[in-house]
Amino acid sequence: MRYYLDTNVLIFILFSEKDSIHCDIKAILEDYANTLLVSSTAVQEMVLLFRIGKLNYKNSYKNTNDLIEKIAELNIETVHFSKENNSAYCDLQIAENHKDMNDHLIIAQAISDKVPVISSDNKFKEYTIQGLNFVFNKR
Repeated sequence: MRYYLDTNVLIFILFSEKDSIHCDIKAILEDYANTLLVSSTAVQEMVLLFRIGKLNYKNSYKNTNDLIEKIAELNIETVHFSKENNSAYCDLQIAENHKDMNDHLIIAQAISDKVPVISSDNKFKEYTIQGLNFVFNKR
């Protein structure tokens, strides 16, 4: 099965924050039959967080290119936004008090591509009514 990884889960994987990943989610991530995907939006968000110092892991990675290379090494496929994803984004009804544009893009992409998304952000569940297949990572 294919799964999109939200930015927070991608960060947990890249920075070996294994305690932040629930055992049910670890089982999904470690199952070689599954294909792990990440939206280019999540990658861009993570790169920005790294550049502005919100990810204090300079000892793990020298620069953002190291992060991108690690994603590829882990066989996590980066998926770029398509015309269909943009259409889903335009149609997405924003949940009350959820103003994170990056989340909206990731959610729309997952809905459009019909791929479950794994996230620690409980606000994602508000989009299941719009067709999001949400897998919650309980930390």
